[in-house]
Amino acid sequence: MNERAAQTYKNQQVNTASPAKMVFMLFEKTLSCLQEALRAIEDKDIQRRCNANCKAQELIAHLSNTLDMDQGGEIAANLERLYTHCMIRLMDVDRHNSADAANEVIRLLTPLRDSWAALADKSEDDMRQAIMAVQQSQPRPQTQPVPHQRSHASTDENQNRPRPSGLSISA
Repeated sequence: MNERAAQTYKNQQVNTASPAKMVFMLFEKTLSCLQEALRAIEDKDIQRRCNANCKAQELIAHLSNTLDMDQGGEIAANLERLYTHCMIRLMDVDRHNSADAANEVIRLLTPLRDSWAALADKSEDDMRQAIMAVQQSQPRPQTQPVPHQRSHASTDENQNRPRPSGLSISA
């Protein structure tokens, strides 16, 4: 049951993530796979190393395939070269059981992951600020003052309070 809940949570995270957060998560997963490959090399577990390294290669290929070369210009071209280099080095992980090659790719991708994390956080903060600005700029509902009457009938204290709008936005 816990595995199912964890998988549901992961799916929800992916389905609701901003584009910047998605790229961050791809880098994060790639680095996690490479760490697993390093542990497998240390444990002399060839199959586990191969599985982890193949997954890392798939993720890097996905990052490369989603580059927008038209709009990305020089940055996209540089990233494509970097991803190609990483793919070549990851082939060395399998061919030579090379922890050095895996560590090199980790060193190359870690700053990119960190940059995407900062961008994703900034995007989320900007979104929160935009939502708050919209909420603050919306006019508050006006309540009609109830004439003060002295009667023996009971009056509702909440009668003069504004009603909630029904909107709820949590950050």
